[in-house]
Amino acid sequence: MSASILIVEDEAAIHQLLDYNLKAEGFRTRVVETGEDVHMAIADEMPDLVLLDWMLPGISGIEVCKLLRARDQTKTLPVIMLTARGEETERVRGLATGADDYIVKPFSVPEVMARVKSLLRRARAETIVEQITFGDITIDRARKRVMRGSRDIALSPTEFRLLEYLMQSPGRVFSRAQLLDRVWGNQSEIDERTVDVHVGRLRKQLSRGKEADPIRTVRSSGYSFDEKHGVGR
Repeated sequence: MSASILIVEDEAAIHQLLDYNLKAEGFRTRVVETGEDVHMAIADEMPDLVLLDWMLPGISGIEVCKLLRARDQTKTLPVIMLTARGEETERVRGLATGADDYIVKPFSVPEVMARVKSLLRRARAETIVEQITFGDITIDRARKRVMRGSRDIALSPTEFRLLEYLMQSPGRVFSRAQLLDRVWGNQSEIDERTVDVHVGRLRKQLSRGKEADPIRTVRSSGYSFDEKHGVGR
């Protein structure tokens, strides 16, 4: 699955430039324009990296960065600060709040792309969890392998990404539109019925005989990985 970038920038020209070019590089992006909107955006989906403007209306980028570093959930979240303040003392201040990198406006798009990719590589090398296990189902990310108990489950790349995404947030219900965006990405020819087809195939591969189905269908809402799967067994 492609990395998710949260752009926090109130200047439309800048966030549109970043959004367009990041998507062109294969990243998934979301844009918010105020520091107050960051918490809600992260609650909806944890990004892989934040591009954070210093001079935001209301809560400043510096304060947002401090809040991110103060919370267990986001204290290691990669943050690149964007600012027109180029003085050394200001760069030091930005980094001292917990930002991982610092880019001065006006910036070149290739420089931003290079910094984003470099920071993501470092962060993933340090934090990637190679296995996800819930109940009797284990995903081995490094080997692209899925096991249920001692049984090896053969999945297509799309089915693997779908299961991986659902298992990262057991119990959370994802709409078909969310799954399309986060598993398939920006593929306009794909419609929401595709999700149903792949969930059906995934279920057949995961559950044999009397094995419980770990995927819940929530009527009129979407799908989730059952947070009770394997509990009490």
